[in-house]
Amino acid sequence: MFGVLLLVSVLSLVHPVPPPSAPPVVCRQCCDDLEPAEGSGEQPFMGGFNHVPEVRTYINMTILKGDKGDRGDRGTPGKPGHEGPPGARGPAGSKGSKGQAGLPGDPCKVHYSAFSVGRRKSLHSLESYQVLLFDTVFVNLDDHFDMFKGKFLCHIPGVYFFNINIHTWNFKETYLHIMQNDTERAIVYAQPSDRSIMQSQSLMLQLELSDEVWVRLYKRERENAIYSDDVDVYITFNGYLIKASVE
Repeated sequence: MFGVLLLVSVLSLVHPVPPPSAPPVVCRQCCDDLEPAEGSGEQPFMGGFNHVPEVRTYINMTILKGDKGDRGDRGTPGKPGHEGPPGARGPAGSKGSKGQAGLPGDPCKVHYSAFSVGRRKSLHSLESYQVLLFDTVFVNLDDHFDMFKGKFLCHIPGVYFFNINIHTWNFKETYLHIMQNDTERAIVYAQPSDRSIMQSQSLMLQLELSDEVWVRLYKRERENAIYSDDVDVYITFNGYLIKASVE
């Protein structure tokens, strides 16, 4: 029904408009409609119109406005704009919960080296130097102390502590050295006396692999000796690793 009303409204707005340059209508008689005589040379009568009437259409758009249509589809996103300046720093957040414990690490490798040996026999000086040998073992980890040679052999480079304890002989001099390889490092000395005493010496040494530490009795340029017996141990030699060079 709405379509019919719309069509009637449009047609009511359409009206003929005469051509702008149409010639005036010439008054003619009723007999002028007849065809001219053949051979007379006259043009046939066109009914007073030389041109087709021009029709112009005018539409009033205000009456054609319909209801508001549905919202169209969302368009494609535009290009991103320029980055803005950084904002102010926000407040600190609350402390998070404690995390889970990590996996256990590799155990540290601990290096050990220690010895403690004793001697139950006395020793007198000879024409040459003598290595002080021992016959009693208290501690000898991994056999780093060679009982046959009377020497400690370094298997783990690092810092070591060494100590020697001896008992002097009455009326005789006591003269020994703690040796590192062939170098004298510390002396153990006591003058001749009418009574015997205990004498001690200690030191720390930085050892490299295969270094040897031992005790040397001085040769017979002067009479010297150390005392011990089968009952008690008067002579002891001790050493142990303090810190390895490579952990």
